[in-house]
Formats: sequence, structure tokens, C-alpha cells
Amino acid sequence: MSLIHKTAIVSEKSKIGNDVSIGPYTIIYDNVEINDGTIIEGFCEIGVSNSLSDQKLLTIGKSSHIRSHSIFYEGSVFAEGLITGHRVTVREKVKAGRGLQIGTLSDLQGHCEIGDYVRFHSNVHIGQKSKIGSFVWIFPYVVLTNDPHPPSKTLLGVTIEDYAVIATMSVILPGAIVAKGCLVGAHSSLKGETQPDMVYAGSPAKLICSTSKIQLSDKSGPAYPWREHFKRGYPEEITKLWPAT
Repeated sequence: MSLIHKTAIVSEKSKIGNDVSIGPYTIIYDNVEINDGTIIEGFCEIGVSNSLSDQKLLTIGKSSHIRSHSIFYEGSVFAEGLITGHRVTVREKVKAGRGLQIGTLSDLQGHCEIGDYVRFHSNVHIGQKSKIGSFVWIFPYVVLTNDPHPPSKTLLGVTIEDYAVIATMSVILPGAIVAKGCLVGAHSSLKGETQPDMVYAGSPAKLICSTSKIQLSDKSGPAYPWREHFKRGYPEEITKLWPAT
């Protein structure tokens, strides 16, 4: 049985699963499917329609948690375990895998693909046409751009491959490819194609060294690949399948 606050407005055309909680003053529009065990906090709008969504269904996977004042447009698909901070905006036609985390005040501009267990910290902007692999970390105030000649009708999305890390306040320019396991240093401006497991930093960003040369601050060993020493928040059945290098 679901728990819907008396002030919430839930369309009769929406599909609400079992054990779903919907908070005060939240609006659930027509074209929405919310799966079992999901929490939608107060003052959210879920399933907003616009001319770009093609009136496709918004699907929120089971065991998700959308925090207050967040807005999701229709036409996106989120697998199980979606978690957001507060005041998140997600536009139409996002396809995301399991365990996505979206930090407070982040903005996904839609029309993008996201893999499994991706982490966006607060104030992250994901431009249209972005393609993001699995186990990617994107830290606060990072911007993924897409217009090489703003304003124009040409959109070149950014590609970020598995296990890559984008440090705070970096700008990834249109069409850039961040290769598997790369680290983009803080305050960088990156364009073009990178090599796997390398560090890029600066404005414009340049190749610095292999990630394997960076040591943990406690001198206990190399910081990268990060998956060799950091597994918090990931299911054990997932981490045991991670490659060692």
C-alpha cells in the first residue's frame, strides 16, 4: 500500500507501485510510472510535459528516492535505485542505469545516456547529447557543454567512459571524449580526445601523467585506479566483477 500525502496531486492516469511514498504538495502528472518502494518528497513535479518529450512515459525505477523541490520531465527512463538531492531538474529523454545519484541543484538537460552507478555531486550541469559510462564520478560545479559555436543549432555531446573522474569546477567542451579511468583535475577546461588512465589538468587541459603515479595522501598506495581501494556505496556483487586495472 502506498502513502500519499493529502495535499499531493496524483493523476489517475499515472501508475503508482506498492510501498510508494509521495510527499506534501507534490504533483504527479499523467504520463508517469513510479515503481515499488520509491520515495518522492514534498514540492516535487514529476512528469512535466513539453514539446520535446514526444509524450513518452517517465519511468522511475524501484527503490528510488527523489528529494524535495525536484522537477522531472516526462520521457525519461531511470533504472532502480535513483537518488537525488534537493531542487534537481531533469529534462526529457534521459536514459539512466542503476544506482544513479544526482546531487542538489544539479541540472540534466535531457537527451543523454548514463550508465550504472554514476555519481553527480551538487551543482553539476549535464548538457544534451552527453554519453556517460558506468562508475563515473562528476564533482561539484562541473559543466558538460555541447555547443561549439554558441548560440547555434549544432550540438556535440561530451562522452565520458567508465571509471572516469571529473574534479570540481571543470568544463568539458563540446565533443570531448574522456577515456576510461581518466582523471580531469580541478578547474580544468578540456577539449578533444584523451588517453585511458591518464591525468589531464589546466586551462586548456594538458596531459600530465599516468594516474598510477598519484599516491594516496596517507602513503598507503596508489590513488588510481580508485576502484582498487574505494568501494563504499557499491553492491558487493558489482565490485567483485570490477577489473583490477
